[in-house]
Formats: sequence, structure tokens, C-alpha cells
Amino acid sequence: MRHRMYRGRIDYVHRSDGEIGREWFSVTVQPNGDRTLRAHCEMDDVELLRDVVQTLDGDWLLVDVFVRLTQYGRFVGSGWFNFEDDGIQCESVTADAGRVSQWVPTEGRVRLFASHPLAADGMQCAGYDHGSDERIQTIRPWANPSPRPDGASGPIAAIGKKVIEYVGEEEITVPAGTFETRHYLLHPSRPEWTPLETWVTGPDYVFVKLSWDVLEADYVLAELEL
Repeated sequence: MRHRMYRGRIDYVHRSDGEIGREWFSVTVQPNGDRTLRAHCEMDDVELLRDVVQTLDGDWLLVDVFVRLTQYGRFVGSGWFNFEDDGIQCESVTADAGRVSQWVPTEGRVRLFASHPLAADGMQCAGYDHGSDERIQTIRPWANPSPRPDGASGPIAAIGKKVIEYVGEEEITVPAGTFETRHYLLHPSRPEWTPLETWVTGPDYVFVKLSWDVLEADYVLAELEL
């Protein structure tokens, strides 16, 4: 059996300024369930370019991730992350810190990694256990390559936790069409930040929409090819 593939575009829309960026993504899914996301993100307001290649196994656990950042036409950093059962290996080069080699121990394999593409944010929802009676679930270990809302630092590995709340099923319409979705709240680690409202569709957790009051922005699926 051959792999299957889907791809699309996400528009970044500021509630006052209109479109401020966009993201092209593609995902290949192997017969055993392994999947690789490739995302190219453009953020016009801060002149940031992000390229990400992220692979997960059939249980939605991280295998490896590559992140590269350029801002205002200059190199910010690039990093490779490898996920083991007891930690994260990171090899990166950043404009601020130079060459960085990390081994970050974890209690079990990292379950979610916020690499900052919106398509990857949708995949984080796969960490929610719908077989549990808990509507609000704390998932750990969780990791990211940058603590900034726009992800424009590092990339270096940091460990934390992710709190995900399930809201329910909703039909929503975005430029790419009308979708039956599952609505989640991704609660950020900073208590002063509001949750990221996230809608995904189908067994692949395809990103449909995300709204975040902190950035006064909505991110919507503009094109989808299955």
C-alpha cells in the first residue's frame, strides 16, 4: 500500500489589520500510521519565516522535528530534535547562542511538541483522550522550541505540560469549506494568556481554525486538498 497525502493553506488574519501571514502545509501518512508534516509559515507583521518538518508515529508520539527560523532577512536559528523514551536530544545553531547541544531528560516519551505551525497545533489535539471522563486533561511531558507566542526564538528544547479542554462537536465554515469539527481549548502555560480555541476535523486532526485573543487573530483553513 502506498502512503497517502493531504495538503493545504492556512491564512493568518488579524481582527483589525486583515491578513498578516499564511502557512502552506503537507502531510504524508505511511501505511503503518507514521506521518510527516512539512510546513512553511510566513508572518508579514514580524517578517518571520518558519520551516518545519515534523514526524510522528502511528500513536501520535514524536519521532523527530526540524525547525528553521529567519526574521527580517536574517538567520535566527535552526534545530533538530530527536525524541527518546527518556528525553529529548536537541542539536541547534542560533544567532544568539551559537552551537547548542542539549539532552533534556523526561519522565516518559514527549507526547506533544508545539513546533508553532498551525497545522501542528491541530495535531496536538490528538493527545486528548476521548475515552477518559475528564473534560479538562493535563498532558505531560509536553515540549516546545520557543516560549514566544510567534515562536521567533531558539530553537531550543523546553519541557512543560499542556492542558487541553474538549468543548464539543461543531459545524463551522471557513474559506476552504464547511466542516464537521471537534472544538478544543488549548490552555497556555502563562495564566495571563487566554486559551487558544482550536477546531480540527477527521481522524487526521486536520486544522480548520484557531482563534487567540492574545494576538487578536484568527487562523483559518483557506485551501485543502485530500
